[in-house]
Amino acid sequence: MFLIQQLSLKGFAGDTAKAHAKASMIAGEGVSNIRTVAAFNAQEQILSLFRQELLVPQRRSLGKSQKSGCLFGLSQLALYASEALILWYGAHLVRSGASTFSRVIKVFVVLVVTANSVAETVSLAPEIVRGGESIRSVFSILNRSTRIESDDPEAETVVSIRGDIEFRHVDFAYPSRPEIPIFKDFNLRIRAGHSQALVGPSGSGKSSVIALIERFYDPTAGKVMIDSKDIRRLNLKSLRLKIGLVQQEPALFAASIFDNIAYGKDGASREEVIEAARAAHVHGFKQRIAIARAVLKDPAVLLLDEATSALDAESESVLQEALDRLMRGRTTVLVAHRLSTIRAVDCIGVVQDGRIVELGSHAELVARPQGAYTRLLQLQQHRI
Repeated sequence: MFLIQQLSLKGFAGDTAKAHAKASMIAGEGVSNIRTVAAFNAQEQILSLFRQELLVPQRRSLGKSQKSGCLFGLSQLALYASEALILWYGAHLVRSGASTFSRVIKVFVVLVVTANSVAETVSLAPEIVRGGESIRSVFSILNRSTRIESDDPEAETVVSIRGDIEFRHVDFAYPSRPEIPIFKDFNLRIRAGHSQALVGPSGSGKSSVIALIERFYDPTAGKVMIDSKDIRRLNLKSLRLKIGLVQQEPALFAASIFDNIAYGKDGASREEVIEAARAAHVHGFKQRIAIARAVLKDPAVLLLDEATSALDAESESVLQEALDRLMRGRTTVLVAHRLSTIRAVDCIGVVQDGRIVELGSHAELVARPQGAYTRLLQLQQHRI
């Protein structure tokens, strides 16, 4: 009876976690996108969706609670009826001289305490099972070996690099979407000390070039080479020390500006950080802090992933000056959104459908009136 009582109490509210999941998702999306919700006056619509999704767990909870309540009541009735029966029989044994009062009470207390303990233990069985499943899940993650080992002791340590980069017959698809190819026989050569811009429509694979150079992923076929060496044979941690990255939306940590810049180089002195901040013209927005981070690192290879696309024209002009100084003498790969920012680079590549369809300087590509770069330029000028 104790067991039935404990199980009915645990099931009183019902297992509504899954039923609440969609309602929680709607609430979370509404809060995180509150500006969009307010801009479209969609507050009532979000509330309506939230209330509608709460109806399902409400119905489940009501039905489950009624069943659990009935079961709990029956278990209480059976519990006290069984105790009354035990005491009645004990009294009968004492009256007939078959036993003593102390023995009867001892047996009664032992039975009640033992039954309660067993019921408590057995009622925890579902939690014990779920706990075992969680532990197995955690250990399966801990025991899973990564395909990209950042500190492989057998890999070649990178002491210095010239910065010569080559993509040789590269095929690539993201692991989460293996059925959608990003690159198909992709080939690109970037000479050391030169700047290479990549332009093209969204989803063409521009940012994937940077992801492969940083070796966030490995190609499914072909090779990514740095100084004629397959980067899969190089120690990744030492290689990344030679590569600087400035992203479109750089991540800043909950620390001072000094600490955020110093993050770019282990053991950087105060003078080095101040000099990097001065070179990046740090005056208050995070894009310049990300550039100062890259300046401090003094990388041989610089990767710029649409570093100015989210800025206004005036901020972009100031930031572009800092980038131009940072690019001098380094192998630079730029993923560009605004074509006006890449006219001075050494080479521009137009990426379409996972391939380089045009390659050349700004002047060379503009000289092709029917070329892909010219069409992109005309389209952007038309939008402006």
